[in-house]
Amino acid sequence: MKPVRLDELPLATHDALGHALPEAANGPIVTQTTPQRGWLARIDRGLGWLVEVPAALLVVADIGVLLAGVVARFVLHSPLVWSDELASILFLWLAMFGAVIALRRGEHMRMTAIVARLSPGGRALMEAVATCACLAFLALVLRPAWQHASDEGDITTSALEISNLWREIAMPIGIALMGTFAILRLLREANAKHIVTALVIVGGLCAAFWLGRHAFDDLGRLNLLIFFVGVAAGSVLAGIPIAFAFGLGTFGYLALSTGTPMSVMVGRMDEGMSHLILLAVPLFVFLGQLLEATGMARAMVAFLAGLLGHVRGGLQYVLVGAMYLVSGISGAKAADMAAVAPALFPEMKARGADEGELVALLAATGAQTETVPPSLVLITIGSVTGVSIAALFTGGLLPALVLGLILCAVVGWRSRGEDLSGVPRTPWKKNIKLFAIAFPALALPFLIRAAVVGGVATATEVSTIGIAYALIVGAAIYRQMKWRNLGRMLVGTAALSGAILLIIGTATAMAWGLTQSGFSGWLATTMAGLPGGAPMFMAVSILAFVVLGSVLEGIPAMVLFGPLLFPIARQLGINDVHYAMVATLAMGLGLFAPPLGVGYYSACAIARVNPDRGIRPLMGYMAALLIGTIIVAAVPWLSTGFL
Repeated sequence: MKPVRLDELPLATHDALGHALPEAANGPIVTQTTPQRGWLARIDRGLGWLVEVPAALLVVADIGVLLAGVVARFVLHSPLVWSDELASILFLWLAMFGAVIALRRGEHMRMTAIVARLSPGGRALMEAVATCACLAFLALVLRPAWQHASDEGDITTSALEISNLWREIAMPIGIALMGTFAILRLLREANAKHIVTALVIVGGLCAAFWLGRHAFDDLGRLNLLIFFVGVAAGSVLAGIPIAFAFGLGTFGYLALSTGTPMSVMVGRMDEGMSHLILLAVPLFVFLGQLLEATGMARAMVAFLAGLLGHVRGGLQYVLVGAMYLVSGISGAKAADMAAVAPALFPEMKARGADEGELVALLAATGAQTETVPPSLVLITIGSVTGVSIAALFTGGLLPALVLGLILCAVVGWRSRGEDLSGVPRTPWKKNIKLFAIAFPALALPFLIRAAVVGGVATATEVSTIGIAYALIVGAAIYRQMKWRNLGRMLVGTAALSGAILLIIGTATAMAWGLTQSGFSGWLATTMAGLPGGAPMFMAVSILAFVVLGSVLEGIPAMVLFGPLLFPIARQLGINDVHYAMVATLAMGLGLFAPPLGVGYYSACAIARVNPDRGIRPLMGYMAALLIGTIIVAAVPWLSTGFL
C-alpha cells in the first residue's frame, strides 16, 4: 500500500507524545536553579537517568512478555506458564519506578484550588509542606515495606520457582528513591526559612498525633472521620499529592487506632498496585502515545472531524461515543481513557476547547461507561453475589447508553454558543478520501475487540496486539513516527502509570482499613432497617455507593458490600441485575467526583490537565449522570428488558 501523507490533513500538528502540559503543572512550583544549587541539579539528573532507563526497559519488557504469551498460546499452541508471573513481577517494578519518576517531575496528581489562592510566599510555603508531607509518609512506610519484602522472601513463586523477594523488594527500593528525590526537590526549590517552617508544621502534626495516640483507643468509629476525612481529605485540600494524602490517612488510622502491623498496609498497597489486569493501564497509555506519534490518531480524528467537525460540540459527541465503544476493550477505566484521550484532545484543544471542560467530559464518560461489558466491576459482582455474569453484561449496555444520551444533551446545551464560522462543512468526496486514509487506524478498535471476544488474548494482553499493529501500520503506511522520541514516550508512559497506580495502591489500603473498622457491616445493618421499603432502600443505596465509590475502587467496594446488600435488595423484590446496574453507576459517580474520587485524578493525569481546571465544568456533568442514574433506578426495564 502506498505510504499515506498526513501533511495536508486539516488538523493541528502535535508533538510526538500528543500532549501539551498545562500552564500550571500539578507539581510544585519550580524555581530557577541558582549556581549554589547546581550540584543538586546534577545529582538529580544523574539519579533520574538511573531510574528512567530501567523504567523504559520495563515497559518494553512487559510488552514483550505478554505478546510472547499470546503468540505462544494462540499461534504455537504451547502456552508459556510463566509469562503472567514474570509480567506481574516486572509490573510492580514498573509501577514503583514510574511513581519515582512522577515524583521527580512533580507529576503526581494533587488538588491545588485552595493553595492557588494564596500569596506567592504562601504558595511556596505550602509547596514545601506538601513535599515534607510526602517525605513523612515515605519515611513511615519504608521500614514496613522492607519488613513485608523480607517476609515474602521465604516464598517461592510457582512458575519461575524463584524467591518472591525479587518482586517485593521493588516496594522498599521505590520508596527509598522517592524519598531521595523528594529531599532533592525540597533543597532545590525551597529556601531555608520555608524548609524549616514546613518541617516544623509536618513534624509537629505527626508528633501531636503520636503523643495523643492513646486518646484514639476509645473513639470507635469517630476515628474514621478523624483519619479518612480529617487527615486524608484535609491533606488533599492542602495540596498534598492524592496518593500520599490517602497513605497518610490510612497509615494514621491503622497505626494509632488499631494494632495492625504496618507491613500489612504495605501488602495491601502491593495488592492494589500490581493486580495483573491493571497492567493494561501502562500498555494502553503507550498505545495512545503510539497512535499519536505514528499519525494514526491524526488520521482518525481527521475523518471524524470531517463528519462532525462542523456541528457544535461535534468532537465532544465523538468522545462520548468513543468511550462507550472502547470501554469493552480492557475493562479498566484508566486504560479506556488512556486509549481515547490522546487521539482526540489535541485537535479539540486546537479548535479552542477549554482543557478543563475536556477533562471533565472525559471523567464523566468514565463514570457513564462503568456498566459496559466486559466491566471488571460487573465481573466482580457476579463472582461475589452469584448473579449471572452473562445477564449482567446484557443488562449493562442500555443504562450506559441512557447516560450517554443525557451527557450528549448537556454537551449540546453547553456548545450552543460555539462559533464554527471558520469551520466549513467537509465535502463528501473529501470525507471518503479521509475515510480511506483513516481505515487502517479505524480498524484497530475492532481488531482489539475481536481479539478479546475470540479468545486470542485477555483484556490485559490485547493491548500488546494493538501496540504491535500500531508499530507495523504506522511504520509501513503512515510513516510519521520519529523513533528518536521512543525513549521519551516510554519514560512518559512509566511516569503517568506510576502516578495512577500509586493512587490505586493507597486507595486499596484505605479500603482494607475501612473493612477492618467494621464500617461495612454497620452500614449493611443500618440500611436493612430503613423504613419505606424498596424505593427508600434504592435511594439510600445510590447515596451510599456514591460515597463508597469516592473512597474505594469499584472492585474492593463490591467485594466488601455486595454480599451484604444484594440479599437485602432481593428480599425487597429488587431484581439482582437492576440493583447491580444502579450500584455500579452510583459508584462510578463517586469514583469520578472530586475531591476524593480516584478516577477523576486518573483522568487529569491522562489528559495532563491540572485537577483544578475541571472541577467546575464537571459538576454539571455529574448532575446529569445523577439524573440518569435515578432514571435507571426508577425504570427497571432499562436494566432487565433484554434479559
